[in-house]
Amino acid sequence: MTDDIRALTARLADEPSSLAFLELGEALRRRGQVDAAYKVVRGGLSRYPGLADAHDLLGRILGDQGDLAGAFDAWADALRFDPMRSGALKGIGFLYFRAGNVEAALEHLQRAADIDPDDQSIAQALARVRAAERATPVSTHAEPAADTIAPAPAMAGTTDVATSLFPGPENGDQGVMLVDGNGLRLSGSLRSPTNEDVGDRVAAELAGVSKEASRTAKLLGLGAWVAIAVESPEGNLFLVPPTPQTLLLTVRDSSLPMARLGLIAERAARDARAWLGVPE
Repeated sequence: MTDDIRALTARLADEPSSLAFLELGEALRRRGQVDAAYKVVRGGLSRYPGLADAHDLLGRILGDQGDLAGAFDAWADALRFDPMRSGALKGIGFLYFRAGNVEAALEHLQRAADIDPDDQSIAQALARVRAAERATPVSTHAEPAADTIAPAPAMAGTTDVATSLFPGPENGDQGVMLVDGNGLRLSGSLRSPTNEDVGDRVAAELAGVSKEASRTAKLLGLGAWVAIAVESPEGNLFLVPPTPQTLLLTVRDSSLPMARLGLIAERAARDARAWLGVPE
């Protein structure tokens, strides 16, 4: 144990309410002791739940641990308490870049750069994302990233096809459905509060949504639409176009932050494009 970590540990033991947990957590993280850093910061957050610095640090620690969804939530909490937190904006921008959403990554990184123009790490991240954007062939497909709403556990469910189409702990039978432009269900299912499969009816209602969204966006001069998010007391919905001919509906309980739902939908949209044989 280095002298600085030893001193910070002793200080925190003497003053449990001290903000020294921030320095100690960062010092442990930099030494690669991320599990210890996590415990220290979680303990600090139990005393200071509204401290943006602590949520920001937790996001970095979770990112180091490979828990990207947890890191996203932590940085979203940091921004909730401090919208000018450039580190959290940079972190979320990185996660969007990892998810393949270059537009959202650039938006968050540019906001971070506007807040802290002297931070060279932000400038370097912006340059990297812009270079990746230029290197990516122009596609006629709509960009993925959308939200929608629907009653959560009660409406969650999938077919066997959906399970193979949307693998992973974030998807499976958790209310993900792929629909074509004519309102026909391609994969997945949704269930009503009475456990009735209402997927086909919901799919039919979604027929034409993409065209109407495109028409509205064009009339308003907004360019191509990329997502529709809906929030309600009963649940949250995220609607994304994996391709110009399909729609992806993701449904979760209203307790799940919309930002995280968007990340889940983006991952599912990537799976859908791969399943449809559409190159990224």
